Amino acid sequence: MRLDKFLKVSRLIKRRTLAKQICDAGRVSVNGRTAKASTDVAVDDELIIRYGNKTMTVVVRKLTENPRRDEAASLYDVIAVETRKDQVDAAFVDDEDEDVAR
Repeated sequence: MRLDKFLKVSRLIKRRTLAKQICDAGRVSVNGRTAKASTDVAVDDELIIRYGNKTMTVVVRKLTENPRRDEAASLYDVIAVETRKDQVDAAFVDDEDEDVAR
């Protein structure tokens, strides 16, 4: 199954066109290699998806063309989810708040 289709049917990403854009931007890797949307996905492949401020690592468990909504989560196992906090520029921190806290 194509990578972009798997991301869509597993409901990791809502739309296939968005999944294709994310893959083409180099934000998805399969087994440690950057993958295109047309990359074939197999059972036991490890996917790393960087989307927004999240990095999600999943392992493919099943491949099904048209799973029902309640079956979609059984297509993969989540290994790790990391949320990145954007770094705050020190120039924009309100110094008055620090004085109140002391």
